[in-house]
Amino acid sequence: MKVLLINGSPHKEGCTFTALCEVADAIGRNGVETEFYHIGVKPVHGCIACGSCRKTRRCAIEDDICNELADKILEADGVVIGSPVYFSGPNGALCALLDRIFYSSMEKFAYKPAACVVSCRRGGASAAFDRLNKYFTIAQMPVASSQYWNAVHGFKPDDVRKDLEGLQIMRKLGNNIAWMVKNLSKGDQPPEQDERRVYTSFPDGK
Repeated sequence: MKVLLINGSPHKEGCTFTALCEVADAIGRNGVETEFYHIGVKPVHGCIACGSCRKTRRCAIEDDICNELADKILEADGVVIGSPVYFSGPNGALCALLDRIFYSSMEKFAYKPAACVVSCRRGGASAAFDRLNKYFTIAQMPVASSQYWNAVHGFKPDDVRKDLEGLQIMRKLGNNIAWMVKNLSKGDQPPEQDERRVYTSFPDGK
């Protein structure tokens, strides 16, 4: 059993990483393996709406980390996505990747436990938190919760380490997602899908 922790910050060992480490330590104490993945600072593409992924279930753009990260999520038993808060939202590069990953692959992620954490200096955490959770809830992924919204505060990693409430929230989250992963690994089958998905697009104004 393994939980993938995605560091969606350009800083490899900054505030977001500090929060994710607290989550990872709690997961590990519950006997579940963890793996970190840093998205880095290399350019990533936004979705070009070509539609080819609806047939291949992979993004057609192959010169960035999108498909590699999608494979990592698929291989893991659970996922935690972390991001700094920019203008009350997650890192734009992270969102560009997640838009493409979830549009091309979200059917594969159903019933995989997931959670997000955000790091901000002062404000905007709940808006960024809400934005990231929308990826999970459209993909039928059970969302792990904590005792409060999953945010830490601080401008530097040392500031985050002083946010005792935030760190406790991270530990509770780690405990909860580990519990979900272990219980879902017991072999229970997901609910049977007895309806074909319906899309209401109102073509031609009808």
